Amino acid sequence: MKYKLLYICLFLASFSFAQQPQVKAEVDTTNIRIGEQFQYKISVDATENVIIPKLDNLKGLEVIDSLKADTIKNKLVQKYILTGFDSGAFYIPQQQIFIRNQVYLTDSLLVNVATVPIDTTKVKKFPIKGIKGEPYQFDDFKQYIWWAVIALAIIALLLYFFVFKKKKERQEIITVPLLAPYEEAIQKLEVLDKKLLWQNNQIKKYYSELTDIIRGYIERELHIPALEITTDELVDVLKDFNNIKSIDTTKETIEKLKALLQESDLVKFAKSKPLSYEIEEDRKDAKFIIDNLKPKKQVEEDNVE
Repeated sequence: MKYKLLYICLFLASFSFAQQPQVKAEVDTTNIRIGEQFQYKISVDATENVIIPKLDNLKGLEVIDSLKADTIKNKLVQKYILTGFDSGAFYIPQQQIFIRNQVYLTDSLLVNVATVPIDTTKVKKFPIKGIKGEPYQFDDFKQYIWWAVIALAIIALLLYFFVFKKKKERQEIITVPLLAPYEEAIQKLEVLDKKLLWQNNQIKKYYSELTDIIRGYIERELHIPALEITTDELVDVLKDFNNIKSIDTTKETIEKLKALLQESDLVKFAKSKPLSYEIEEDRKDAKFIIDNLKPKKQVEEDNVE
C-alpha cells in the first residue's frame, strides 16, 4: 500500500511539473560584425497573464527596435532587433518573465561582435589638409561692440556739453517778457472759459483752476504766498494789508474772495456740487476780485495818469 501511494505522488508531481510553462530565449546568430543587426527572440508556452518586461541590462549591445508581441500556436513570441558597435564577446543576461504572477528566467546568450577588416592597399590616400578656420561668431566681435558703444557714449556726451547745452544756454538768455499780473490773470480766465470744464461735469477741476488763477494773481501782484497758505490765512493777511492801507481794495472784495475760496474748498474736499447759476456768479466774482484787488502804489499811479 505504501508503494502505491508513493507511485501516485510521483505521478502527480511529474504531471504538475509537466504542466509548468516553459520560456525560451534564442538569437538568429551568435556572430556579427560591428553595426550588423541580429534578432533576439523570447518564446513563452502561454498566452494569458504573461508580462515580458523591457529588455535591459545590456552591456556592449543596443536595442534597435522592439517588435510587437505575436501569438503562434499557443505561444507568445516577443522579438527584438539588436546590434553592437564595440568589438568583443557580450552576454545577453537572463530576462525575467512573469506568468500568472510567477517569475521565470530565460537562459543567458553569448554574442560575438567582430571588427570589419579593412584592406589598406585599396584605400585611396589623400594629403593632409590644412587647418580649416571656423566661421566668425557674435562672441568674436563682442569686445569690439563694447568699445564702439563706449566711444559713441563719449561722443554723445561731448556733443551734449559743447553743442546742445551751449545752444540751450543761449536760448535761455533770450527770455520772453512776462505779461503783467492783471493781463495774465484775465488771459487765463478766458482760456478757462474756452475749456468748458463745468459744462462737461468737471466742476472740481474748474474750481481748482479758477482759484489757482486768483491766488496766482494775488501772489504776483501783492507779493503774498497765496498759493501756499490756507483760505483763512490769506483772508486774514488781506484784511491786515487793507487796514494799514498797503493795498487798495474793499471789504466787499475780500468777502467775495473768502466766499469763492470756501466754495472751492467745499467742491474739492466735500464733493459739493453748486448749481449752474452759482458757478456763473463765482466766475463773475473772480473777475471782480481781480479788478478790485491792487497794490496801493499801482492805484496812485493810475490816478496820476
